[in-house]
Amino acid sequence: MIQDEIRTLLDCPPLGEDAPSLDALEHTLTAGYARALALEAERWRLERRIAEVATMLAEPEGQAGHTELVELGRRLSAADGDLMRLRRLLSSLRSRADEVRATA
Repeated sequence: MIQDEIRTLLDCPPLGEDAPSLDALEHTLTAGYARALALEAERWRLERRIAEVATMLAEPEGQAGHTELVELGRRLSAADGDLMRLRRLLSSLRSRADEVRATA
């Protein structure tokens, strides 16, 4: 999981022999940004589906959508949390990469 990779890099010393290379930091940043974009796309799909199901609830046969709406809400909350945590980690990793660039 990309979050684990980022944490591992952040746990390493920023400088010295055991420090990760700038290439490793940038590669992981790129993978992290790609994951963030995927999470944002998933959030968009979930929000669109929630709107569709909510509209169907007003119809007499739409009451079955209640269960789906609850599940969609849970998935949206999970995606929001994942995205928020990933963005925090990416910010820290970006700062680390900036530090490494400044010392190079």
